[in-house]
Amino acid sequence: MFKTISSAVVLSLAGLTTVAAPSWALAPSLIPAPVSAMPAEGVFRLDPTTVVRVPPGDAEAARAAAYFTDLIRRTRGLELAVSDEPGAGIVFERNEGGAEDAYGLAVGPGGATIVASDFGGLLYGGVSLWQLATAEAGQGSVEIAATTIEDAPRFGWRGLMLDSARHFQSIEMVRDLIDVMAMHKLNVLHWHLTDDQAWRLEINAYPRLTEVGAWRQQAGAAGFDANGEPLLYGGFYTQDQVREIVAYAAALNITVVPEIEMPGHALAAVVAYPELGSVEDLPDAVFTDWGVFPWLFNIEDGTFAFLETVLDEVMALFPSEYIHIGGDEAVKDQWEANAHIQARMVELGVADESELQSWFVRRIERHLNAAGRRLIGWDEILEGGLAPNATVMSWRGIDGAIEAARMGHDTVLTPAPVLYFDHRQSNSPDESPGRGAVISTRDVYAFDPAPDALTEDQLDHILGVQGNVWTEHIRTEERLWDKLFPRMAAVAELAWSPPHANDWASFAARLPDQLDRYEALGVTHATIWLEPMLSLDLADEGADEALSVSLSSEFGAGEIRYTTDGGDVTSDAAVYEDAVIVQPGAVVRASTWLNGAAVGREREWTVTRRDAVTRTSHQLAQCVGGLVLALEDDAPRGPGTDERAVLVTDILNPCWVYEAAPLDGVTMVTAHVGSHPFNYQVGAARDSVPLHPMATPEGELEIRLDSCEGPLIGALPLAPAVDNDGITVLTGAIAPQDGRHDLCLRFTRDSVDPIWAVERITLGGRERP
Repeated sequence: MFKTISSAVVLSLAGLTTVAAPSWALAPSLIPAPVSAMPAEGVFRLDPTTVVRVPPGDAEAARAAAYFTDLIRRTRGLELAVSDEPGAGIVFERNEGGAEDAYGLAVGPGGATIVASDFGGLLYGGVSLWQLATAEAGQGSVEIAATTIEDAPRFGWRGLMLDSARHFQSIEMVRDLIDVMAMHKLNVLHWHLTDDQAWRLEINAYPRLTEVGAWRQQAGAAGFDANGEPLLYGGFYTQDQVREIVAYAAALNITVVPEIEMPGHALAAVVAYPELGSVEDLPDAVFTDWGVFPWLFNIEDGTFAFLETVLDEVMALFPSEYIHIGGDEAVKDQWEANAHIQARMVELGVADESELQSWFVRRIERHLNAAGRRLIGWDEILEGGLAPNATVMSWRGIDGAIEAARMGHDTVLTPAPVLYFDHRQSNSPDESPGRGAVISTRDVYAFDPAPDALTEDQLDHILGVQGNVWTEHIRTEERLWDKLFPRMAAVAELAWSPPHANDWASFAARLPDQLDRYEALGVTHATIWLEPMLSLDLADEGADEALSVSLSSEFGAGEIRYTTDGGDVTSDAAVYEDAVIVQPGAVVRASTWLNGAAVGREREWTVTRRDAVTRTSHQLAQCVGGLVLALEDDAPRGPGTDERAVLVTDILNPCWVYEAAPLDGVTMVTAHVGSHPFNYQVGAARDSVPLHPMATPEGELEIRLDSCEGPLIGALPLAPAVDNDGITVLTGAIAPQDGRHDLCLRFTRDSVDPIWAVERITLGGRERP
């Protein structure tokens, strides 16, 4: 299982004509693109009288047919009958000797035939037929153009990692996610169940893991109710719920690979059972902080007995070939300071703490191997020597994958940041919280899962590709869906389609059909990244009161069409090419167009001079850009709402630049500011966060000219903001300047906690209403 399938595979499928040359571009509605697709004569009419036929007694074919008919019902409103009687219609057939998950699909005037040797192939053949049936959105009967498709996956591991430790998702959400994975031909759900912030899996032998380790208090004001009482947040999955999820996934050809973190990311377990830790001074509750913690499991025999018992229960729940043990970000300070561990290292003949981690991983691997399972871990398990049979999941770029493959070990590619879906997808202020770097669907699609540094033999060790969604900054399930899709559609094509199909123009052309399917199925997905964003500035000198409008998007395909008089954006609207000059009060409307149709929402702005001299934190540049996050302001949750302001902040150097600010006539500024708790474990980096001397007891927002070492031209005292959990509006004077200058915006303070942040800043004065 999970072995790479060569893209050169040509399927031998009974009753179908072999296609010599790939022609995936002729199947514009399919994501992921197939190995080959050739048009044929005629059409097949899918209507309420169509019968779906399966071989008698073939439970897997019946299950694949049921998934297909359910998709048709939910998207086209057709209730199709399933029969094991021979006849015309949509026929699921078996053949012998086909590649794993491969299928053939022939559509003609008399019906459609799906042929495969295994359940995965039958399932995915049905998915492709459903996509052909939904190439045009709408309900009721549909005509499907005659087509012959032969298809097989490029990689055997086509994965998604779900982090349920940092924020908890409902069982219903996990089931729904599995459903949507299947329609993308994804087959591995990597489930991140334990971490410093929570232990989410019920373990019968150690009940305190969930009684204590599954609960924490949120940071800052969000951690208290209206009466100031602490609020606990959390949850866990019972073993019965896990069995249900594993079975549900298996019924859709998806393997659930559990992750139980060790030796690091162990705080939740150590808080529950302090004897497992490496130091005596332990917290008495799970921390609410993010980042890399120092708490590691110790290396006592009793701790290994604990871990092996846990893993035994895990293996009883998850029949997957692989068990993920984490192995990442294991800060060794506690091992270095523990005299008993140091003495034990001498007994073991271990040279340093990295080798000790390798010894730790090897011991765990022996236990897994004895049970017929394989160990997989993050690329840090390479340090100190790789366990004999381990598989490496490369996240710190692709170097770990290259090293593992050269050593003859299997590997899965999941590099940050491009396959980390907690990142923002655009610079739009409408984006939900996440990491600061922008990773659009186009960026994901551009990733090459076949490193040039590897030989053909070494490339065979790449099992596949995986997208990861870490949830530190993704509190809600709606936001989680938004972060995942359609970026996971790009991962699906990277993992399934042959290399020649990696063509952004083709993928972009096929994407609107996929977005329509999401809409029909109720799958929340991001559209901001493909929609126009507006940037507003004062027009050049001599243009009187005119404003300069710039439009852009992260889509990288099609064109932006717009109007400036409030009119509808149609196919006749102007195509955006360069900045447009308008007068204050103009109503600008814009949308992205591809192949003669609008994609995503139409956006509308009424532009004002105030907006032209306002920059939000999403628009301001970062002074340094060390660890940039889009964070929610730490305001209490109001009645009926769960929304707070989102502030883009470099938590290691909160400092912003208003680039080329037009300062003629400006005598004052208005700043909207908020704060976050500094709930980050960043080691020595915390000590390097700059603190600037305060001129007032509560500190102030400094405004400096041209650079952060430039002259101070204004300072807005923070006193009105210190007792406000929400956004505070500060107004103050600045020294008059001529022309355009960069403005450095930073806070004075005597502590890193809280993090003060700029939500927006507006220039004002006699000539700036």
